[in-house]
Amino acid sequence: MEVLLEFFRFLKQRKRYWLWPLCIVLVLLATFLVIAQGSALAPFIYSLF
Repeated sequence: MEVLLEFFRFLKQRKRYWLWPLCIVLVLLATFLVIAQGSALAPFIYSLF
């Protein structure tokens, strides 16, 4: 978690605002995959990719 906070501070300091949407989407996708792993949603996730 510390790495993410440090990365977001870096983005804010360096004014890399164009990277924010990409980072947010990647974090949400990773969270979704971790939550859905091993659940009944697995066949539906497979069909998305």
